[in-house]
Amino acid sequence: MTTKKIILVDDDETVRKTFTLLLAKKYRVESLKDPRQALAKVKASPADLIIADYRLPYFNGLELIKRLRENGFEGEAMLITAHPDDIRIEDLGRFSISHFFVKPLDLNVLNLSIDRLLQPNPLETSA
Repeated sequence: MTTKKIILVDDDETVRKTFTLLLAKKYRVESLKDPRQALAKVKASPADLIIADYRLPYFNGLELIKRLRENGFEGEAMLITAHPDDIRIEDLGRFSISHFFVKPLDLNVLNLSIDRLLQPNPLETSA
């Protein structure tokens, strides 16, 4: 397992459990349902990747990533949603959100995307 840390924020317990089971084999995963907890967690202990659902209680996942960026978070960010029509593509670029996934998720594609973000290609690092 790598030392890379992922914070997953989703109010759906099934999604949190599924992601944790999938990702905990390779990464340290913290699973939260409240975006306010995520803000505090990242402030206390940096993360390499934030995966946030768009529809969350208190404020949405895009707002969470925006607030994290304003507080200096420079790690990777992914947004997931069952409601893609709520998302404006320009917001993804503005807040440096590298990946956007629509539920239901293809877990293999998600896993490959996370690996590409967090595990550098040995050919790129040897140059």
